Amino acid sequence: MIAAVVLGIAVGLLTPDFAKELKPVGTGFVNLIKMMISPIIFCTIVLGVGSVRKAAQVGKVGGLALGYFITMSFVALAIGLVVGNLVHPGSSMHLTEAVKGAGQAQAEAGSEGPVDFVLGIIPTTLVSSFTEGQVLQTLLVALLVGFALQAMGRKGEPILRGVEHIQRLVFRVLAMIMWVAPIGAFGAMAAVVGETGLDALKALAAIMFGFYVTCLLFVIVVLGALVRLVTGVNIFHLLKYLGREFLLILSTSSSESALPRLIAKMEHLGVSRPVVGITVPTGYSFNLDGTMIYLTMASLFIADAMDQPLSIGQQITLLIFMMIASKGAAGVTGAGLATLAGALQSHKPALVDGVGLIVGIDRFMSEARALTNFAGNAVATLLIGTWTGGVDKERVRRVLAGELPFDEKTLLDDSEDDHDAASEKELAKA
Repeated sequence: MIAAVVLGIAVGLLTPDFAKELKPVGTGFVNLIKMMISPIIFCTIVLGVGSVRKAAQVGKVGGLALGYFITMSFVALAIGLVVGNLVHPGSSMHLTEAVKGAGQAQAEAGSEGPVDFVLGIIPTTLVSSFTEGQVLQTLLVALLVGFALQAMGRKGEPILRGVEHIQRLVFRVLAMIMWVAPIGAFGAMAAVVGETGLDALKALAAIMFGFYVTCLLFVIVVLGALVRLVTGVNIFHLLKYLGREFLLILSTSSSESALPRLIAKMEHLGVSRPVVGITVPTGYSFNLDGTMIYLTMASLFIADAMDQPLSIGQQITLLIFMMIASKGAAGVTGAGLATLAGALQSHKPALVDGVGLIVGIDRFMSEARALTNFAGNAVATLLIGTWTGGVDKERVRRVLAGELPFDEKTLLDDSEDDHDAASEKELAKA
């Protein structure tokens, strides 16, 4: 993967015209991964919810997770707000007609309102969410099926076992797809470097540098302190454990490409299946720390660039609106840009034209917010598991120490069932 990314950058710089033609290679790989998202989320949540005998336990995990997600979203917004007001990177930028047109185009793509968002969670049929690849729709159907199996009691156990076999099959298919990950990474990186080159980055280096540094500090300082205080885990050990996933996200700019592997790795780490099954998929829609920081800094950047600085009151109301509008956009390359434009269009249309200023580098900023979102969800899963008693602490220590390596061949390991059973007992006691 590392060699593929470096080679892709080199090809993009040396032969940009040829590199642009490689875009379908990267797109094809990401589409293969997205093909697996719905069945993996469905199986994971059904098994997570269905295997917990009391609905109150599921509600406890879900309620705690949502409360944590909302709190961390506000923390991320506040951090981006402070950095944006200190740096003021957009003060030296100038608009062109082409830039204005790009901003209006993105606004049209992100113009969905809150009512449309809520109604969009409901699928047309029980199975349409699988064919349309809608994460939130799949989440809703899986929760309904999981609670239904829970209510069936022992009669639902054969169905649960069947779903578990299907999950293993799905992960095996995913493992086959991951063999072509270096090829997909090469095509994606070569295409984006060939399209933008280095010139597009020079004038916008300040906002990019500030954004990357802010995301890095958020992960290391904020998330690192939280996970250390609550679980005793060193954030660097956790990030190292998820190193392959971070590299996959870096090459595709989509945290969704690593979602299946995060589910498998957090279960392998020692977090119980119910906690992973509820927290990870939900976090992908509601725990968007990187996106929150991006929306904050990008809004202030555009306002400064257009000589229409926002007051503190305007900043707060705009960003609260964006936090609501961004839900469900995780993992989709370019969704952050569309969310930004759509929110500006509905809240302060005069700033929409400025969105075009960051179109050229959004692909690179997308990488940072996807990496931050992913790290935030990994930490959240470990925290929620600890708070609910759904973590095997000794296994966490052994996995992070390298004593129990992750099985890359199947994305599942034979000892999962044992530690799942133990973790579920701990969760029931809690």
